[in-house]
Amino acid sequence: MGKLLVVGSVALDTVQTPFGQAEDVLGGSATYFSTAASYFTSVDLLAVVGEDFADQHVMFLKSRGIDLTGLERRPGKTFRWKGEYTYQMNEAHTLDTKLNVFETFRPKIPESHRAPSMLFLGNIDPELQLDVLRQVKRPALIACDTMNFWIERKREALWKVLEQVDVLIVNDAEARALGGHSSLVQVGKTILARGPKHLIVKRGEYGVLMFNHKQTFGAPAFPLEQAKDPTGAGDTFAGGFVGYLAATGNVSEAAFRQAVIFGSVMASFTVEAFSLDRLRVLDYKEIEARFRDPNLSTQAKRHGHAQPTQLCTGLDKPRRAGPSRLWRGRLQKNQRR
Repeated sequence: MGKLLVVGSVALDTVQTPFGQAEDVLGGSATYFSTAASYFTSVDLLAVVGEDFADQHVMFLKSRGIDLTGLERRPGKTFRWKGEYTYQMNEAHTLDTKLNVFETFRPKIPESHRAPSMLFLGNIDPELQLDVLRQVKRPALIACDTMNFWIERKREALWKVLEQVDVLIVNDAEARALGGHSSLVQVGKTILARGPKHLIVKRGEYGVLMFNHKQTFGAPAFPLEQAKDPTGAGDTFAGGFVGYLAATGNVSEAAFRQAVIFGSVMASFTVEAFSLDRLRVLDYKEIEARFRDPNLSTQAKRHGHAQPTQLCTGLDKPRRAGPSRLWRGRLQKNQRR
């Protein structure tokens, strides 16, 4: 099986929350996604950075086994985002955005990356998302993200993208803006009618809703005593979700439900520290332990799906270059239980 390909942004973030601040730290949708996914499978990253992008960031991404053949370095500065959060941590308030080299980013897929097993399109311009789709062989699964800026300004191009994707992953405000309705159930019907087979709505501390043509699935957020920085939590969720599916090669409904839980677990680690600091030191045993946590299991029962401890047992620690055949086989075996 080929690798998981992600196309999106790599950035330097400056973030302030009630619990502290961080300046010019590693960020970007593709960064969070690929780091989370690397705990499950091999990842190819396609993005652009400037001359100011520190070697230590490159070394970190490589240490996670992420293939940076598609990471382009150009003259100029790296994309920068500055934002702050109040105690209402579900929404970021953007203070400044400097696109820099990202403004003229035109994805050029290396020949070695043109037949991925799965593809994730970060929240870049829908026209660029379409261009990526034209450059790759149709993978087993295509997932994408978007944001209100593109929903408002390039809606028609976005609908063309959604005609070709399997999964759309957005937050509740973006879902309502795209679906044109306050009811997420009605939003789900509207969006699914335009192409995607699955709609996943991220709701921050309230968990996740997944809609498809057969059912609606709800999963809770992992209960935390304190969240320090929610930046990148949604992208980390997507990385855990798609990374798990890529690792198993299984796209059944049961696998999707299990992938949602893994995505929620990965996001819960991200918010515990600024930037990717928590993911830098994360061990797979911690992922497995949180996946089996009784708090998550109890809430899962209330939402009508199987306990995580029943869904996944005896996982091996993934290899940085991708899961072993044994590990992948165990994941598939546990899905059939």
